[in-house]
Amino acid sequence: MNKFVYLISPKKINNKFYLDLDKVLSYKNVSFFQLRLKKIKKNSFFKIANKIKKITSKRKVKLIINDNFILASMIKADGCHMGQLDGSFKMARYKLKNKILGITCHNSKTLAKNAIKSKADYIAFGSFFKSKLKPKAKKADLNILRWAKKNIKKPIVVIGGINNLNYKKLINAGAKYIAISSFIWDNPKLNPEQAIRKFK
Repeated sequence: MNKFVYLISPKKINNKFYLDLDKVLSYKNVSFFQLRLKKIKKNSFFKIANKIKKITSKRKVKLIINDNFILASMIKADGCHMGQLDGSFKMARYKLKNKILGITCHNSKTLAKNAIKSKADYIAFGSFFKSKLKPKAKKADLNILRWAKKNIKKPIVVIGGINNLNYKKLINAGAKYIAISSFIWDNPKLNPEQAIRKFK
């Protein structure tokens, strides 16, 4: 199966989550799992990250830490995802020598070109649709994907309100990976295992 899903963690992680994650990753369409937790104490973060790392390793999924390349390097994650305001990309690239560095570029060709200069391994564009995770996110459109497909040699990740009904047009426009979170973890109709099966 094509592993085109870039899965982002829910905002809060409870004890049931680990079993759900294992079931979701067993479907084999997820390439990356990003741990995105805000305002959490370091020791809690390490505990959670280490538990998740066991599951992602077993399922051969790459573990990416959001925002913090120092934590990513400390827990020996597979890489780090950075927004435009998360510190120095140069420093991150140095710290994460042969690890993955992904950079958010919203809907901007300039930011994408700068990210390539900073030696990013993938470029993320979004938000393409209304997103529960980031309701105030900047909007992106399909033109940026068409441009990136021609001009950028790195994989493109798309983010923002992506669900089973709208993801195909993003892939057709040039995205290699779709980032999803709410559709899997906060779906009123489907449990996480049922929800991930909608992406094939």
